[in-house]
Amino acid sequence: MSNDSARIDTLDPMEIARLLQAGRILLVDVREPAEFAAERLAGALLSPLSTLDAALLPADDDSRKVVFHCGSGKRSLTAAERRLAVGAPRAAHMGGGLMAWKAAGLRVIVIDPATGQAR
Repeated sequence: MSNDSARIDTLDPMEIARLLQAGRILLVDVREPAEFAAERLAGALLSPLSTLDAALLPADDDSRKVVFHCGSGKRSLTAAERRLAVGAPRAAHMGGGLMAWKAAGLRVIVIDPATGQAR
């Protein structure tokens, strides 16, 4: 376990949903554009891990912090580690990713490939 792991908060989907609804987090989806196009969380912004520049993200403050998410939690953890590497004192991600979000019964925006419309 790295020293950085103590500075990374792993939040569960229900906590993420509550914080997102309250406007207390900036939720950053680090999956690739095709994954985001197929299904996504309402309110999440896309910044793929493959091109993520953690130094360009806003600093956390008392009113809102950056939280990463992906499909399973692996890429979001890597994004959180990158945030620490550019000098952030703490970082956060959603444990279990989109899979855990769906398992918790929370809403996902799914795009119909035939129509391009959300369903």
